[in-house]
Formats: sequence, C-alpha cells, structure tokens
Amino acid sequence: MRSVQLTLYTDYALRTLLYLGLHPGRPVPAPEVARAYGVSPHHVAKVAKALVRDGFVRARRGRSGGLELAVAPEDLRIGAVVRRTEPTLDLLECFDRRASTCPITGACRLERVLHDARGAFLEVLDRTTLADLLTNRSALAQRLGRPLPTRRAQSV
Repeated sequence: MRSVQLTLYTDYALRTLLYLGLHPGRPVPAPEVARAYGVSPHHVAKVAKALVRDGFVRARRGRSGGLELAVAPEDLRIGAVVRRTEPTLDLLECFDRRASTCPITGACRLERVLHDARGAFLEVLDRTTLADLLTNRSALAQRLGRPLPTRRAQSV
C-alpha cells in the first residue's frame, strides 16, 4: 500500500530550515547540513538554491559563507514552504481536472471530502511557524550532534 507523504525534496527543505534555525547568527555551509542529516550534499545544495530563490534563506559566498535564514523563525510559515516545494498536493487523480480520466469526477463526494482534508492539512501548516518547530532546540541539537541510535534485536 502506498502512503500519502511529502516528497524528499520538501523533507530536505524543512530539515535545512530547522538546522539553520538551530544555528542563528552564523552562515552554515550546505555540506554541514547534509552531514548532520546523513543525506546527499548535492540534494541539500539543490534544495538550498530553491530556498534562496523563494526568499526563505540567504546565501553568502566565500570562505566564511554559507546559508542563513532570510526570515525570522516566527515569521516563516511551514505552509508557505510546503506549497513552494511540493510539485502538487493532489491527493487523487481527479484533483487535476484537465488530466483526470475518472468518470465520476465532479459528482463524487470523496473528491470533496479529500479537498476539505487537504485544506485542513494546509491550514495547520499555515498556523505553524519555524519557531514553533524549534521549541525543543536542545533535543534537536542533541540528536544532530550524534548518530541516531540503531535498534538491536533483543535476545530472549
């Protein structure tokens, strides 16, 4: 069964913003963000470029360069980031009326319910700021400062 989930691109964008929010006042090199999360530096660089283009992040070039938040954490709405980084938030084929091949598009009540659900999802994200996600700074920093523990099978 396939689950409904955000793309890795959006995931990396949100993680990058969290990392920058944990390191205010200093430019953070993109490779440092990649190392912290154990992800590809190429992917983080691609995401960072888009975050700069969209005005969420500032980039400084040079020896002491890196990435910094361009928006105060309390002003950075998670809904805005998700809308910019997700290619589509279509939950069903029929959400795209031009491409839908479903014969009951427009008459189906499920379509309306899922439109409402998507709206509620985005409403929660629009109420949430980066500052809200950083209220547990010490726990986040601790997790990023060491590898996450791996689960081991327990012997009986």
